Amino acid sequence: MSFFKRIFNKQEDERQVNSAEELKVKDIIVLTDSFALPESLRKQEFQVSAINCYEFENNTQTEWVLQGENNIELYLTIEKDDQTYLKFALKIQQQDVEALFDLDEFATIFDEPGQAFLDKQADSSLTTGWSSSQYQQRTFAKVGYFHRKDNRSESLSNYEGKEAGEQFELYSLLDEEQARGIDVEVWQDGDTDVFITLYRPTTDITDIYPGS
Repeated sequence: MSFFKRIFNKQEDERQVNSAEELKVKDIIVLTDSFALPESLRKQEFQVSAINCYEFENNTQTEWVLQGENNIELYLTIEKDDQTYLKFALKIQQQDVEALFDLDEFATIFDEPGQAFLDKQADSSLTTGWSSSQYQQRTFAKVGYFHRKDNRSESLSNYEGKEAGEQFELYSLLDEEQARGIDVEVWQDGDTDVFITLYRPTTDITDIYPGS
């Protein structure tokens, strides 16, 4: 039994968590051992260390920050279309982007009207198992606000100012199967964060251990 499970062993009288949408800080998820997952995620346990949210014009998304025993930090959101999917995001660094793509091609993500098409060059050690061979841009300069709040239990301010959240622009790409993607967040101070993303069925979470 792992360290996490020893501490958070299920008891009949403790809080029950039936889906990822109910996760709170300190809860733990266990992922499947499916070969469809990157090796770094298979059969791994991740603990929720923080909960944030992304606010857009037409929707708000809860984000769970996940810390793994292997020192990987993941970001989890729930995507709902015809079905409900888990969206895992892994933040990558400049050297990873340089390995994945030709930088001149990558820069076309920021060109209007937002129709970039990227071919993968090669994986870095971090992106192995995460990436796809080609990506097509789907989102261009979508304005959003990032809040260090759990929108399920905390209200978001309707006014400008320090409570309004941190404004950013979102650029996103997906592969042909819409199963893997790239998200780029550009902040008002010019900082840019790049994430490689993976869309998976909710059944990839095989167990949940409540933290309280």
